[in-house]
Amino acid sequence: MSDDISPLAVRKGSGLKSRGGLWGECVAELLGTFVLIAFGCGSVAMAVAALPGSGRTEGPTTFFLGSGDWLLIAWGWAFAVAMGVYVAGGVSGAHINPAVTLAFAIRRGFPWPKVLPYMVSQLIGAFLGAALVYLVYRDAISAFEQASDPPGHNIPSFSIFATFPAPYFDGSVWGPLIDQIVGTGFLVMLIAALIDLRNRGVLANLGPLVIGLAVGAIGISFGANAGYAINPARDFGPRLFTWVAGWGDLAMPGDGDWFSNYFWIPIVGPLIGGVIGVLLYDLLISDILHARNTLAEAAAEEAPPGPAEKEV
Repeated sequence: MSDDISPLAVRKGSGLKSRGGLWGECVAELLGTFVLIAFGCGSVAMAVAALPGSGRTEGPTTFFLGSGDWLLIAWGWAFAVAMGVYVAGGVSGAHINPAVTLAFAIRRGFPWPKVLPYMVSQLIGAFLGAALVYLVYRDAISAFEQASDPPGHNIPSFSIFATFPAPYFDGSVWGPLIDQIVGTGFLVMLIAALIDLRNRGVLANLGPLVIGLAVGAIGISFGANAGYAINPARDFGPRLFTWVAGWGDLAMPGDGDWFSNYFWIPIVGPLIGGVIGVLLYDLLISDILHARNTLAEAAAEEAPPGPAEKEV
């Protein structure tokens, strides 16, 4: 049925090559990441500002009194990833994450000339997604900040858009950096497993949903240390937006009461973790699957011919 849909912008002989090539893939990555951030940051805006400000909690700044608040955010990001992958998957493969793009370039044959265009597209999509969330929830965020003590931009309102480390790290970079490496390592390892048809791969139409569940699992299990960015574009795009929108040093370079110069950790950590995750999967699982397939093929070639084959 989709073949019958007439194009809005592309006519025969005009723009087909660019839309069908890298340009089209970059547009898909931009839109997929835009959807990811719109739904993901939107879920945080609901928990932090919109629900308290709408009178649905005990007070205008009351949130995170129980695990349910965190589950709202974890499920929000899970659905956000699933929807982003569904939107862009058929065109670009829906990396929507520079860590995935880098890992796939290193171990999945993704063309290196596409790496930077994909990453830039993801960053732009993330910036625009954050801008949309701010547009929709601007009044709620303003009301929350005015009710805060002291009023004005603060870490809770900033947390709608980007991440920061927990106070128990006491300003150290190593705890949050390890957290981001581990979380992204699990993410890319799980993605590699889910799309590997030699393994127990999910059906194609369920893949995005299960990848979203993987992100939800990471958020539930590893989220509190540093907000589980596990995606450089997811953190840096909204961080740039909040810097432009007036959060100042809290956004860039990422300075707070117990942390400073934090912005680079959700960039470097996921890039390292993604590569480690795909290498671990390939070394410990993919190589075994390859060996089994090779042995099975060799055994089939060496097997004596059956009765039917002898008659022929």
